[in-house]
This record gives sequence, structure tokens and C-alpha cells, in this order.
Amino acid sequence: MQAKILIGLTSLVPALCQAAEFNGSGVSGLWGIPFAGLLLSIALFPLLAPAFWHHHFGKVTLAWALAFLIPCAVVFGTRTAGGGALHAFGGEYIPFIILITSLFVVAGGICVHGNLHGTPALNTGLLALGTLLASVMGTTGASMLMIRPLIRANDHRKHAVHIVVFFIFLVANAGGSLTPLGDPPLFLGFLKGVDFFWTMKNIFPETLFLCLSLLAIFYALDLYYCRNKEEAREPTLDPTPDSPICFEGKANFFLLAAIVGLVLMSGLWKPGISFAVAGVPLELQNVVRDLLLIAVIFISLRITPQTAREGNGFSWGPIQEVAKLFAGIFITIIPVIAMLRAGEAGAFAPIIRAVTDSSGQPINAMYFWASGILSTFLDNAPTYLVFFNTAGGDAQVLMTKLAATLAAISCGAVFMGANSYIGNAPNLMVKAIAEERGIKMPSFFGYMAWSCVVLVPLFILMTFIFFR
Repeated sequence: MQAKILIGLTSLVPALCQAAEFNGSGVSGLWGIPFAGLLLSIALFPLLAPAFWHHHFGKVTLAWALAFLIPCAVVFGTRTAGGGALHAFGGEYIPFIILITSLFVVAGGICVHGNLHGTPALNTGLLALGTLLASVMGTTGASMLMIRPLIRANDHRKHAVHIVVFFIFLVANAGGSLTPLGDPPLFLGFLKGVDFFWTMKNIFPETLFLCLSLLAIFYALDLYYCRNKEEAREPTLDPTPDSPICFEGKANFFLLAAIVGLVLMSGLWKPGISFAVAGVPLELQNVVRDLLLIAVIFISLRITPQTAREGNGFSWGPIQEVAKLFAGIFITIIPVIAMLRAGEAGAFAPIIRAVTDSSGQPINAMYFWASGILSTFLDNAPTYLVFFNTAGGDAQVLMTKLAATLAAISCGAVFMGANSYIGNAPNLMVKAIAEERGIKMPSFFGYMAWSCVVLVPLFILMTFIFFR
């Protein structure tokens, strides 16, 4: 409802068709307060007022979005405020939500019946499988397919939080680093001209190092819990006793393939036809992709047996939470991204200067950390684009002469999206599903404590190995 309100508000003014872009040059960093306020709300309300947040997070999100839009309309005019919102929704948010909703619905229609007994070896194997699938079917698709069977396999365990946390690290983030289908930042790079297999060729060592390290740490931690925390219950107390594995809703595998094909089509088919809707420029291939993805959603809802979705405990709650929160994020992030794009003329000039040495050459380690830290708190897709453009924006140069710089940007955006719940959309979806299944997930800061202890040391080590 809140997203609909924002769309409605911005569509009331016909003059927005000639909207001006928010100019980040010379404006105060105070315009970033609504975005910071939304992040703090996501971080603190679930901890301090969980009942209030559960029932009103959409209203809080809307309030922060309006805290940017209304002052922006007063200071810069309705064309800038409303036009910025329309561009954020029409050009970025709506395609983003359509894609992750299609993956959520289709993957949620594949029910893995039966159950395996969650042991350290099995859990590590399931995480490894999900990590591999993430680059093929996207982090959202792999997360939605694998999270429920993994939770069910461990529903006899008293401590399962670490399993879900590492699932977010691996399946919802690091696993999607090898192809443009895996994670939105890499898909944006693909649309900008980066070859489809460039990431697989150029950041495979970094991905292998991070994923194998995380799997090894997880196995050791899970083994510790099993042996020293007396996790196991009697088999008779297992809510879902072990039984053979089988799939229901298998037609959705073909729909997953269709989603992959449509995403590829939008990157490879370039008819050169574009048009504007309410002032938002749209390319034909992207419109066709989004319309067909919507068709895939309805087809999946129509052909999937109800028992398959019931077996998954499928509900719209997780995707609704993501849709509402990211509606606010995409609105309040407008001035933040504008100030970053303004380079040295913007409020974040120190960040831009930090990634370049005195001779004008890129500092790859700084690109890795700058893109990564911002991806921790901003959506990692626009963050990737900011530093892609900061490094020159020429895909051919970045793939060759500046290949190490593009690798650093790609790794920072994808890997460090796991540092917080809001770094990548599947993080929140996995959290919501786990909580629906009775797992008490860490708070915003509690989760970041996990990432600081586990991920940050690995990132520091990677800096010295790969980005010197």
C-alpha cells in the first residue's frame, strides 16, 4: 500500500514529464538524513519496539520517503521531487521488484518433500549447492529454493541461527558473483557492455577463496554446536522425520529457465527502440522482459499445485516486506546517489578522492572497500554503477586495461552486500522466511556483529591477496 501511495503521489502532476534531475553538486549532505533515518529505523525498531515495527514498518518507511520528497518539492520544485521518484520507481524499483517477485514466486512453487537430517556435513553440502545455484538462477531464486529445505532439515536443532546467517553470506550473496544472472550489480554491468563471462574469468579466484573459507568456517562452527551444545534431540522428537526427497511443482523449473532466458534476452537483444512514460525513458527490450516476467508470475500461480505452496509455507509476507522497505530505500537514496555521482563537486568528495592516487590512477584496494562499505548500507546495484562510472564507465577499458579495478568494484559490491540485511534484497527475504519458521534471527546490529566477526577479516585478507 505504501509503495502504491508513493506512485500515486508522484503521478498526480502531469508536468513531471519534463522533470529535472536532482543535482548532487554543491548540495548539503543533510539531504541524506531521510535515508540515514530509514536505515536506523530498520536497525533499531525491530530491537526496541518489535511489535510496533511489525505492524507499522510500511508507514515508517513512507514517512521517511516523504521526509525527502516534500522538502525536495519545496526547495527544488515538484518536477525535481516527483520526477526523481518516478524515475526511481519506473526505471529502477519496478523492474527490480518484478524480477525478485518472479524468482520468489517461481522458486516458492517448487516444494522439496521429504527431509534430510541436518548434520554438519549435510548442511555444508546444502550451502555449497545453493552457492553454486546462485550464479545460475540468481541469489533470489537460489535462496527461495534452498532456504526452506535447509530450515526443515534442521528443525530438530536448538541453535539454527548460524545456519541461516551463513546461508545469507553464501547463497544470498557470494554465490551470485560469477555471472550477470547471479546478482543485480553484475547484471547492470552486463547491460553496460561487460561480457557475460567476464566475471567468471576474472573474479573466480576471489569467489573461490571466499566461498571455500566460509564453508570451512561454517562446518567447524556447526560441528562445534553439534558436539558441545547437545543440539540433537531424540529422533522421535524431530518435527519432520527423515524421508525420501522428491519434488512437487516441477513445472516451475521450466519457468525458472524462462526467467533466466528473459534476463539474457534483455541484455543481448538491442532493437534500439525506446519511449517515455510519464517522463521515464524505457527501452523496448526491458519492457518486454518485465511484461513477460509478470506473465511468468501468473503462470506459476496458476499451474503450481496448492499443496506445493502449502508444503513450502508460502506466504506473501517476505516479498511484501522487501517491497515496502526497498520502496523507501529507492526514494530516499536519490540524493545520496546524486551526491556520489557529482564526484568531487558533491558532499561525498572525500570518498571519490580516496579511490584515486596523486597521479590519477585507481587504487584497487580502495575501490574494493569503498564500493563494499557503501553496498553494506546502500543497495549494491546503484553503488556498483557509481563506482563503475567513477572508474571511467567505458566497459571495454574496464575489462582490459582496468580489469583489476572492475574486479575490485564487482567483488566489493557483491561480497559486501552480505554485511547487513539491507545490502542485498534476498537478505531480508531469507530473514523473514526464517522468522516465519520460528527462528529468532539477530537484530540489524546483531547480524552485523556476525558479519564483522566472520566476513570482515576475510575481506581484509582478500585485500592483501588480490587487490594490492
